[in-house]
Amino acid sequence: MRFDMGNIACAQGALYAGCNFFAGYPITPASEVSQFMSEEMAQHGGYFLQMEDEIASLGACVGAVWAGAKAMTATSGPGFSLMTENLSYAIMTETPLVIAYLQRGGPSTGQATLPGQQDVYQVRYGAHGDYEIIALCPWSVQEMYDMTVRAFNLSEIYRVPVILLSDAVVGHMREKYELTRLPLIARKRLTDRVNPFGGPLPRFGEGFNLQVTGSAHRDDGVRDYSPMIHSQTLRRLIDKILDHRDDICEVEAFDTHKDKIIVSYGASARPSYGACKELENTGFLRLKTLWPFPDELVCEHCSGKEVYVVEMNQGKIAREVERAIHKKVFPICINGGAVPFVSDIVKVVI
Repeated sequence: MRFDMGNIACAQGALYAGCNFFAGYPITPASEVSQFMSEEMAQHGGYFLQMEDEIASLGACVGAVWAGAKAMTATSGPGFSLMTENLSYAIMTETPLVIAYLQRGGPSTGQATLPGQQDVYQVRYGAHGDYEIIALCPWSVQEMYDMTVRAFNLSEIYRVPVILLSDAVVGHMREKYELTRLPLIARKRLTDRVNPFGGPLPRFGEGFNLQVTGSAHRDDGVRDYSPMIHSQTLRRLIDKILDHRDDICEVEAFDTHKDKIIVSYGASARPSYGACKELENTGFLRLKTLWPFPDELVCEHCSGKEVYVVEMNQGKIAREVERAIHKKVFPICINGGAVPFVSDIVKVVI
């Protein structure tokens, strides 16, 4: 059992998952992840690089993965904005890696030292092109560890970038947690030149003579701009995530048989759960996976109910819940870098 902050638990989870390359640039409130990795990576036989900016950070991670590494970076709002071009490249080249995203208040520099949940759409739609993304959302220090491990596993299974989408509260708070010995997914290795895209990941220097390009390409890596090939590629990139929603999406439900349901995630979920325990006839649904959005699970627990969505933004996930259940919901939106109090939620739901 350990006692430390969420960002340290995240870094510990990455090391346990086999991360042996970290490239990043300091940014509040994610800097502790980089700092810990800078101190520990060499002791685990890996490499730490502080890059000149976040563009280079994610680019270095992509290159390291194709050289055989398990790679990770960590950032927040403006840094992720810089990463999005290389995020799109990683999606197109099917490069498995992990981004720890610690949200703060925006727009722009915003509230660098205060929490927010305003970037949930940036994570989903920030990169250019059509694609799907996986984003996991912890609410505790223990889950910062556990979900980081899961993020690496999912990235290897589906050959996609995976985002650990946290916030300044969960990243900086201190709690007890265990270095749980969770199952790990080993990287599948390419043994022949058939379908290096859409199949196991080849590694530079192994003689496959592949083109690794962000341009439209066939499954053998050769550039091809034809409408049919590009359409097939997009469909495959999207379907490999959407066809496995049942394996990716997770929620945690408490008393959702009741007439009212509070839905929340991340730091906002903690007072939401507290409010649920104070209110009669009110259940609670916590979203552990934000993207792909768990439509079926939300419908299962919320359809026909009076639904309240608590979040630190102007109601972004509330819109997703409305879309899923085809019914108006009641957003409880807290901004200004403050986490909602239990009393804030109770007085609206009661």
